[in-house]
Amino acid sequence: MSSLFNRFERARGGLRLGVENLESASRLFEGRRVGLLTTAAATDSRLVSAVDVLAAFCDLRALYGPEHGIRGDLQAGEAAASAVDRRTRLPIHSLYTSDASARGPELDGLDLLVVDLVDVGSRYYTYLSTLSYAMESCAAASMPLVVLDRPNPLGGLAVEGPMLDPAYASFVGRHGVPVRHGLTVAEYALLINARARIGCELHVIPLVGWNRESWYDELPLCWVMPSPNLPTLESALLYAGTCLFEGTNVSEGRGTTRPFELIGAPWLDPQALIPEVAPGLLDGALLRECWFRPVASKHAGQACAGVQIHVTDRSRLRPYRLGVALLDAIRRTHEEFSFTEPAGPGRHPFIDLLAGDSSLRDPGFDLEAYLSRCDADSAGFTVVRDDYLIYPTSGTAR
Repeated sequence: MSSLFNRFERARGGLRLGVENLESASRLFEGRRVGLLTTAAATDSRLVSAVDVLAAFCDLRALYGPEHGIRGDLQAGEAAASAVDRRTRLPIHSLYTSDASARGPELDGLDLLVVDLVDVGSRYYTYLSTLSYAMESCAAASMPLVVLDRPNPLGGLAVEGPMLDPAYASFVGRHGVPVRHGLTVAEYALLINARARIGCELHVIPLVGWNRESWYDELPLCWVMPSPNLPTLESALLYAGTCLFEGTNVSEGRGTTRPFELIGAPWLDPQALIPEVAPGLLDGALLRECWFRPVASKHAGQACAGVQIHVTDRSRLRPYRLGVALLDAIRRTHEEFSFTEPAGPGRHPFIDLLAGDSSLRDPGFDLEAYLSRCDADSAGFTVVRDDYLIYPTSGTAR
């Protein structure tokens, strides 16, 4: 117990989360009725809920939950009903519906909106879209919005993947950033507020003691699942690439204990697949043929053959490149492979929304040319994002 206690003490003395720095911006809260957009994963370094921290600090009036609900118990695509928080007795309003539509919060009776969301470093993760809707709502209501910042669990150095084509903007990617963006939630908010001209009165309560080189498990913090299918930091890292399989008839491992680490289908032949992935694209990872039976989601109850991705060097691994390489190899070696159909007339296939354009469905898809374009997109973005970074690599805030 003493070592665990000391770990928390080091967290308080060195790294401090935005939710632990409220006193630095106390004037923003004075005399204001406050709403909080958050999830159960948003805690302080002692695992106290952000809801409880804010309720003790200010006049908290309402709670808002993104996808997976404010308690983090709902599966992807599952709607949350309005409810009442058991501890604070505050109303909980869901900002996500079962048809994957989203909206900004209703702000009646409030003077300030606070956002404390646990992002996972990938454009697909819908909490960033919910944040952007909240910023738009606050801009329309001339209401200030405060972001309580948190670390990017994948660190803040690597940027990877293609930029989003605005024609393919959706809830799994509303604004122009690469798939692996290398930003904290507050840095993302600063960037889109300026570049998308949202016009939100945006305030940031920053991290103290974080640097861009740090992975989450190198910090004196516990991993709290940001959503039901990201149980570990490794699953969050691989999600940046294997989430693409959500747009196909291949299981991305949902319904298993290793989501986004397991890829497979009842018809897949691992021995045909593995040799088709170029060794250079496996830098930092190994593929192992395996079998699994999802208990839910795609291919539920069916025996699936496939691969497990084992991360051997996360600093070298580029998960988006690997995800695309796996997808391309399966397409080339299995006639059973298919992309899922659009959700309705006039809508884009889901793979296009995830990737940010239709390139992955091109019949003449050229993997090398595509990855070169991704590299160029990422390199261009690293120049753009520099104006919005709060934390340089030295860890000293600007």
